[in-house]
Amino acid sequence: MSSFWRLLGYLRNYRLLVSLNILSNILTAVFTVVSIPLLIPFLEILFERAYPVLEPVSPGWSAEQLRDYFYYRFSLLIQESGREHALTIICLSIVSTFFMKNLFRYLSLFFMAPVRNGVIRDIRSQIFNKLLVLPIAYFSEEKKGDLISRITGDVQEVEWSILNVLESVFREPLIIIGSLGLMVYISPQLTLFVLLLIFFTAFVIGGIGKTLKKPSALVQHKLGILVSLVEEALSGLRIIKGFNAEDYQNNKFQTENNDYRNVLTRLLWRRELSSPLSEFLGIGVVAVLLWYGSKQVFANDLAAETFLAFIYAFYSVIDPSKSLSKAYYNIQKGIAALNRVEHILDTQNPIHDPENPLPAPVFKESIHYRQVGFHYRNADEPVLTDIELHIPKGKVIALVGASGAGKSTLVDLLPRFYDVRSGSIQIDGEDIRQFRLKDLRKLMGIVSQEAILFNDTIYNNIVFGLPGVTQADVEHAARIAHAHDFIMATEKGYQTNIGDRGNKLSGGQRQRLTIARAILKNPPILILDEATSALDSESEKLVQEALVHLMKNRTSIIIAHRLSTIQHADEIIVMKQGRIIERGTHLSLLQNQQGEYHKLVELQAF
Repeated sequence: MSSFWRLLGYLRNYRLLVSLNILSNILTAVFTVVSIPLLIPFLEILFERAYPVLEPVSPGWSAEQLRDYFYYRFSLLIQESGREHALTIICLSIVSTFFMKNLFRYLSLFFMAPVRNGVIRDIRSQIFNKLLVLPIAYFSEEKKGDLISRITGDVQEVEWSILNVLESVFREPLIIIGSLGLMVYISPQLTLFVLLLIFFTAFVIGGIGKTLKKPSALVQHKLGILVSLVEEALSGLRIIKGFNAEDYQNNKFQTENNDYRNVLTRLLWRRELSSPLSEFLGIGVVAVLLWYGSKQVFANDLAAETFLAFIYAFYSVIDPSKSLSKAYYNIQKGIAALNRVEHILDTQNPIHDPENPLPAPVFKESIHYRQVGFHYRNADEPVLTDIELHIPKGKVIALVGASGAGKSTLVDLLPRFYDVRSGSIQIDGEDIRQFRLKDLRKLMGIVSQEAILFNDTIYNNIVFGLPGVTQADVEHAARIAHAHDFIMATEKGYQTNIGDRGNKLSGGQRQRLTIARAILKNPPILILDEATSALDSESEKLVQEALVHLMKNRTSIIIAHRLSTIQHADEIIVMKQGRIIERGTHLSLLQNQQGEYHKLVELQAF
């Protein structure tokens, strides 16, 4: 139940509302319990089962004093106003008591509604924030659809299964304690008998509830798989249609969908057993209570009206007990979803800011990879080995080599998307791990092979959160990136929405927008990850011209498959199997006819 107590910790942000809710619950319990003893003197005196009390009685706080004072006041009312008028007064008192009970019950729900929704908002915000700060390595091992399911379905399940019954957890124990106290006062022997029956009922229902956690976790896992399949299908719809794979993908989805249905059905069978079973056991307890209590009435060990009040008090225990058992059942189901949420929240982030960070770096001299080694978390084979690379400020460095040589990993280490396993990376002689992540990444602009754009306007995609940017700044960046003309040709110009991932634009147009974004940021260090490899010749020419403008007066690291785009680089680094095997200018590397670079050039020329 540690997860449940952790969830309750979120209530600290809503102390006032929770306090008002608890106060309303206390008053609900008070009026529920008060409504029970009102019946006993009413029945006894009204039907002449007890003698009227006409001598003045001083009020007190003990049960006997309260009872005697109430008998005195009611006897006086009958003597002065008559039996029918007294009956009217008592009926109005009972109606008023039940009105106040339900009024405070509603107020307790009224105050809890913003608390429930606020807690869910806080959890969602916390998950999303955690997803943004987790390292890229985490997402290579998790399914995006499953993560989406956790922030939507699992969090909603927590709201339905736990927070929705939180009201019962706060209110019902107060009613049960008050009602039990009255039952003990009326007949300790009969109360003990009833408690034994209730504990047996709770044991049976609780046993069912404990079996829910594991199947509930499986249900949420299956739902995560379904969301993953939908996300993959929507992302790869072009390929699915192009390969006539609709039936294959549909069969795959239907299989998982049927599995989800079967698991959920078994879970619901078990859950729905709780209500009829608890009702049946409750009726069984009442039947035994009627039999046992009636024997006491027949033997004159218990007054009939007192027994009726006891039965009413018992019913005041049964309903809250059923609510608590249902709440316990739902909480067990919700904890399975909460555990999946906690899996994200409790994930340790190995890439974090240092305790005592250095001041924000101002790039002045060079970037230096010193004997850098790296391997992924669950892989034994190193991706990079003994990388020694010095990049002076203002130079253009190109990385070439076959796929899997380690080029992208090498540049991903610079903004600390991953951290080196051995060696270090330094900027102006300082280890990059000594800077705050935001300060470090402010130095860099990234243009990747896949143009990463968002379902928003062209303007917002170029600005992308940069503060203090004007329309003129955005247009200037777009002109340099050769994007202004096609932007103005769209329906709403810079306010045109480009669709999901920019699918309303061509590949070259999308790439030029990412270049405009990098130009607007104006970073001193530029990382170009195969920025033109996916473009046609005409688009490549426009993008290449934009890149030339972008690289002016900047330190640039270029990953390139098309070697024609890097002939003028200050230094070309040739990589193979995670090592640097050659380095030099384009002309010097070509002179080594047995070298790897010469082979790559010949292959592309061919």
